[in-house]
Amino acid sequence: MADNLSDTLKKLKITAVDKTEDSLEGCLDCLLQALAQNNTETSEKIQASGILQLFASLLTPQSSCKAKVANIIAEVAKNEFMRIPCVDAGLISPLVQLLNSKDQEVLLQTGRALGNICYDSHSLQAQLINMGVIPTLVKLLGIHCQNAALTEMCLVAFGNLAELESSKEQFASTNIAEELVKLFKKQIEHDKREMIFEVLAPLAENDAIKLQLVEAGLVECLLEIVQQKVDSDKEDDITELKTGSDLMVLLLLGDESMQKLFEGGKGSVFQRVLSWIPSNNHQLQLAGALAIANFARNDANCIHMVDNGIVEKLMDLLDRHVEDGNVTVQHAALSALRNLAIPAEAAEQLGKNVKLVERLVEWCEAKDHAGVMGESNRLLSALIRHSKSKDVIKTIVQSGGIKHLVTMATSEHVIMQNEALVALALIAALELGTAEKDLESAKLVQILHRLLADERSAPEIKYNSMVLICALMGSECLHKEVQDLAFLDVVSKLRSHENKSVAQQASLTEQRLTVES
Repeated sequence: MADNLSDTLKKLKITAVDKTEDSLEGCLDCLLQALAQNNTETSEKIQASGILQLFASLLTPQSSCKAKVANIIAEVAKNEFMRIPCVDAGLISPLVQLLNSKDQEVLLQTGRALGNICYDSHSLQAQLINMGVIPTLVKLLGIHCQNAALTEMCLVAFGNLAELESSKEQFASTNIAEELVKLFKKQIEHDKREMIFEVLAPLAENDAIKLQLVEAGLVECLLEIVQQKVDSDKEDDITELKTGSDLMVLLLLGDESMQKLFEGGKGSVFQRVLSWIPSNNHQLQLAGALAIANFARNDANCIHMVDNGIVEKLMDLLDRHVEDGNVTVQHAALSALRNLAIPAEAAEQLGKNVKLVERLVEWCEAKDHAGVMGESNRLLSALIRHSKSKDVIKTIVQSGGIKHLVTMATSEHVIMQNEALVALALIAALELGTAEKDLESAKLVQILHRLLADERSAPEIKYNSMVLICALMGSECLHKEVQDLAFLDVVSKLRSHENKSVAQQASLTEQRLTVES
């Protein structure tokens, strides 16, 4: 075979120059045969022969053997060591030109060749994007949607190119959404659907494309899949249910697409998502809670959902997972409640819900599940920070929530520490009399002293700790603790702090401590 191959390559060099069609075709057939028998060895010989440089001239639209040449390039480019030589031989540009061919075999082999050369190389894929292959491939998908092999080639290309950020704008300017949804509706086979999903997921990260996919009817397809697969225990169906519901949640991350699907809370999509929360399927419960968290990014939506009983649905879901349930679902449900509590009207309604607050206080003690514990603490703090309501504070005090907020102020996460300190400052400003006993037994003053004395505390933590100290002076027992702990020394050192706000607050706090000592 080795001798035959050497002869073929020599012959090919001669015929490629004088373009004797019959013998050229014969040589190319021999090469394809040799590649089928031993791809790596044949590719090495091809590279050594210098024949790649001649291929560019055989890839012109007029050439009768362009499909075979593209096929050979696709085969050799399966080997990583052949990809750069193909680029150096100037093959990318003539291959891209051939994507305008009407011949389906030429298109298929050209697409394979480009895909293999650029496989795993972001710089080469970016080059293809700059050469405008995306609109061309989208057009091909529309024209040749009956050709399974070509369709698959386009999908593989889209899957690779869609990973690059630079591709999203080009995709958004084509009718890719419409073509993919049309294709998706026709697919019955699981593997083919999976291929389309793999293209949809990276594309759906772009807000403009999200909206196009919603308008093209993708959501209806996804809801149908969920309905078909929800009760199945076949592995393929479970995978498809997960992929479909995850994609649905991704579409809701765009503000425009989310509002379009919410339709003032009357939308059929929103209603279907609501029905996922009480379902018995963990994946659907999770997707439902995450979807609610996404719908709750708008104040009017939050108020509508809270008025229409969403809190009870999420609490029932949490209750079902309290003992040894799914922590991911609990986490998602608590995140949804936290988003719902952002507008003051909704935060007040949630914060006065005794059952909810008592549950949160319980979950604040879920030591085995740090995520659930953290989310519950953050939600308690959010109810106070967003409602600024005395009634909410009273409910939280009566339910035993104060000690958890004080503990949260010692969290290793600055954002959580800060949220706790702001909530505690509001409690001290609005309902100090109601809360002072709990603040005292939770040792808040000692904790504040420690936060101020610790050089590693972030500037905002020092600032909010001093604001809180000033607010606590209105309570006799807490005031006495402040005096006993010699706060003046710690605070006066902070007057020269590099952060202006901290330095200013230190001066104000020092004055307050001096006057009231």
